[in-house]
Amino acid sequence: MDLALLETPVPVVELDIVERNLRRMQDYCDRAGIALRPHIKTHKIPSLAHRQIELGARGITCQKLGEAEVMADAGIDDILISYPIVGQGKALRLAALARRATMRVSLDNPVALATVSEAGRIGGEIGVLVEFDSGNGRTGVTSVEEVLTLARAARDTDGVRFDGLMNYPVNARTGEILRELLPRLEAEGLKPAIISGGGTPQAFRTHEMAPVTELRVGTYIYNDRMTVAAGHASWEDCAYTVHVTVISRPRPELAIVDAGSKVFSSDPMPAGTGEGHGYFPAYPQAKLAKMSEEHGMVDLSACGERPQIGERLRVIPNHVCPVSNLHDRLAFTKGGVFQGFGAIAARGRSQ
Repeated sequence: MDLALLETPVPVVELDIVERNLRRMQDYCDRAGIALRPHIKTHKIPSLAHRQIELGARGITCQKLGEAEVMADAGIDDILISYPIVGQGKALRLAALARRATMRVSLDNPVALATVSEAGRIGGEIGVLVEFDSGNGRTGVTSVEEVLTLARAARDTDGVRFDGLMNYPVNARTGEILRELLPRLEAEGLKPAIISGGGTPQAFRTHEMAPVTELRVGTYIYNDRMTVAAGHASWEDCAYTVHVTVISRPRPELAIVDAGSKVFSSDPMPAGTGEGHGYFPAYPQAKLAKMSEEHGMVDLSACGERPQIGERLRVIPNHVCPVSNLHDRLAFTKGGVFQGFGAIAARGRSQ
């Protein structure tokens, strides 16, 4: 099928760029002596996860049990869930996963530890990574003493094994915390086997910032407008675009495309790095200024040349991960030639 005949809106992934991105990150980790454990939250496609492992990744990272179940069903047997698991129902599902894969879970509280312990007693021992916060203000304990308390508890709890530490994103503060924390853990016989860090935008500086032993990155496989703005990638490194069609030109400075909030994420760009909800390679000054459910309102006022009704446009999303999660399938291309459709098998798995 000719790519130009695919009905829009349609997400399209160029496999040659994907391969280049995967090799670049794996090569960096190999040179730095860091194990790569890619986060599948970006692509959610088992075949791409298998390719990451073929190239040298230690295993994969998932954010939710549902993602891990899809990946385990596809034969992947080394999985970290980088999210606290809480509740009896989730304990039973985690136990089932532990029977068929090497499982690790990050956590920052004793309730989550009790859940993982229950799962481990049923399904087999599960590794625990204690998450600490380095300024992100999300999950993660906020003091060295809390890390020590949870690490001791994991050591002394049935069904779990203290495997180490986790942090997101890796930054200068991560290194400061670890320099204080590691000697105290080692003094208690709790030297971490794994120090897991994450974050695509500064991934290639990980070895400079903190002594992590494992890197969790997701967006790098596709890249997006945010990773370009952060200096991690160029536009040529963006493998994922959404193809849309101009369906209306109600005013000279306005184009309407056939994709709105059901296709694109509403994630804004960081302050000072760009406006709108996506980047148009063919019209760099165009701005996807507003969206309703099915309509994208594109501001063309800064454009010298302007697209016409019926013209197909490519859009690089601000943040590709939530956009990927909005679609059941995407089109694969290689060298710009349509190869077929791929199911986004783990999309929508929010539990």
